[in-house]
Amino acid sequence: MSDSIDVPVTLAGIARIAGVGRAAVSNWRRRHDSFPTPVGGTDTSPQFSLAAVERWLYAHGKIERIGLRERLWPHYEALGERAVMGAALAEAGRRLLAAEGADQAVPEQSLLPEEAAQVVDETVDAARHEGGRETFDFLLSRWLDAHVRQVSTTPAPLARLMADIALAVRAGGTGDGDARTTVLDPACGVGGLLMAAGEGIGEWGAETNSTAPALLGTDLDPTLAALAAARLGFARAGGGGMDAEIRAGDSLRADPHGAVRADIVLGNPPFNARDWGHEELATDPRWVYGLPPRTEPELAWIEHALARLVPDGVAVLLLPPAVASRRAGRRIRGALLRTGALRGVVALPAGAAQPHSVSLQLWILRMPASDSGAPGERLFLLDAATSQGAARGAQSIDWPRLSGRVLDAVHAHSWSGERKTGARKQLPEGCVTVPVMDLLDEQTDLTPARHVPETAVEAQAKLHESWGRLDGLLGEVRGHSRSLAAIDLSASGDAASTVTVSDLDRAHALKLRQGQTLPGELLHGDALSDGAVPVLSVPDLVQGEGPGGWLAGAEVEKGASTGSFTVAEPGDVVVAGVERAYRVWVQEDTPLVLGPQLYALRPDRELLDPWFLAGCLRAPANARQAGSHTSSSARIDVRKLRVLQLSLAEQRPYAAAFRELLALEESLRSVAAVGEDLLRGLGDGLAAGRLHRSRR
Repeated sequence: MSDSIDVPVTLAGIARIAGVGRAAVSNWRRRHDSFPTPVGGTDTSPQFSLAAVERWLYAHGKIERIGLRERLWPHYEALGERAVMGAALAEAGRRLLAAEGADQAVPEQSLLPEEAAQVVDETVDAARHEGGRETFDFLLSRWLDAHVRQVSTTPAPLARLMADIALAVRAGGTGDGDARTTVLDPACGVGGLLMAAGEGIGEWGAETNSTAPALLGTDLDPTLAALAAARLGFARAGGGGMDAEIRAGDSLRADPHGAVRADIVLGNPPFNARDWGHEELATDPRWVYGLPPRTEPELAWIEHALARLVPDGVAVLLLPPAVASRRAGRRIRGALLRTGALRGVVALPAGAAQPHSVSLQLWILRMPASDSGAPGERLFLLDAATSQGAARGAQSIDWPRLSGRVLDAVHAHSWSGERKTGARKQLPEGCVTVPVMDLLDEQTDLTPARHVPETAVEAQAKLHESWGRLDGLLGEVRGHSRSLAAIDLSASGDAASTVTVSDLDRAHALKLRQGQTLPGELLHGDALSDGAVPVLSVPDLVQGEGPGGWLAGAEVEKGASTGSFTVAEPGDVVVAGVERAYRVWVQEDTPLVLGPQLYALRPDRELLDPWFLAGCLRAPANARQAGSHTSSSARIDVRKLRVLQLSLAEQRPYAAAFRELLALEESLRSVAAVGEDLLRGLGDGLAAGRLHRSRR
């Protein structure tokens, strides 16, 4: 591999190369004066010369050998733009497949910059020692990790579950004997769903000697389409038995696979895309179930999937939960039910896929056969959102258990619509079939949780957990109460003198900064990635939730330096300047980007204690005096808020008392929330006749 180009590498990159945690690299920097000095970046995110880092690691015995693939990745990072990095990797995949003599249809990336072309050469050179597919898969994984919020992927266990559901609904296989199965993904990304479908059909076909499946994919992004083609090309070259054809294009506006009818359609289409072609596609023949509203692009993908299926073909789509209940889509949901096109909805645990904070759903659709009888009279609903790990995110999801639970329910249901007796399996707990006529009301809400009764075991487990939380919270309340009850407020004398925030700002005792409107194109709404900075707005506070989005760390650093972002650092006092959401707190742990009507006060620690400052500002009487009632929004003029004039030593006992007061308030709010859950759970359980009477 060529050493002609030196590239910068971050602390995280050094940690990956050395096979240690980032904290270990930070320790090396502090303990060894010989550690390489930064060549770029910033104080919080420095960059180092890769060549200098390698020499230091070898000289100090931190590593014996650096793998060629690990050395490659910093060269890709140095290319900068996501599209350039991806195009270089796709071209490397094309050349590696060609070198192996594999039949593949990866488009050549013809206009690569000189630096990118050299990285491709280095990749091909390294692959001679590391293996072509191994090198490509490694670099693709790194590329996806680096751009996890710009490139949405379907986790491999979920992709396989979707494929297995489709196969099970298609009567346990791929249709007619040895007939070739065609699988289509109209928004394929880097091909994860098609890979899973090929593997699933391959395992079934090994027992039946069926023909290898035809895998068809389309993606709007040519780079993603090229990467998917290379990925599936390596799978085929490795004996995966997959015949793939990936094309770049807009599936909704001009589908390059428009003439194809597939046996299975799998999809994880883009969510909330407003510019999907509503106007130009108004008379499109695909809208058999009604023209999707502009605000319902997911319904357009549903109707598109059905239009691309053969009769009795099956589609499984991953969709946001709002599709099942939004009023704008009620008419189309009703049409899907009446025709029998929609056969099932499965609610997944939060964290199963991006956005990780939402409990996504799998919609199971089947194209009605022209000669079929009456459509299915019942809708299959499974609430798997309460599976183990649902409340803890993707890392805690027990995929084998979740997949087993879903597939057991799918196999137990009769997807043909026929009523079986005797041999028919009983549906497991958490799964029901609901008469279609019962769902066709004013809402046509298909959310599984609205129709699937909570099991007695789940209800009892929730109650047990809530009782434990309540006991712990009551202990906290008692502790805070004892501390605050000892406070003596009987001191009398002259009224304490105060000073306004504006005066303190002018005297440089604190620095007052106001939150700003944030660019929507940079704001992300799913789970935080590494290095991301959460963003808080007044609506987030009104809704009683935490930060509603986040920004990439590099964007925040750039915005803070130019003054376009207001960032509250740990130790700053944050004030919400509207009466309906008036809050004051000391920001702890992590930085926070502030939206409009939020303020960050950074006190001079030699003059002001942050907790003392926050305690003075959050007094209700203080906010009333500084309030402006000239409009319905009733804003608080933060500059008019008043603070006691005390020395730093005199502030300390006030700060301790304010801190204890805030802790008590938080504990009481938590007690109220847990108490409401307990009351609901106990009331529902008793009304359902679940009271267990022990025999004596």
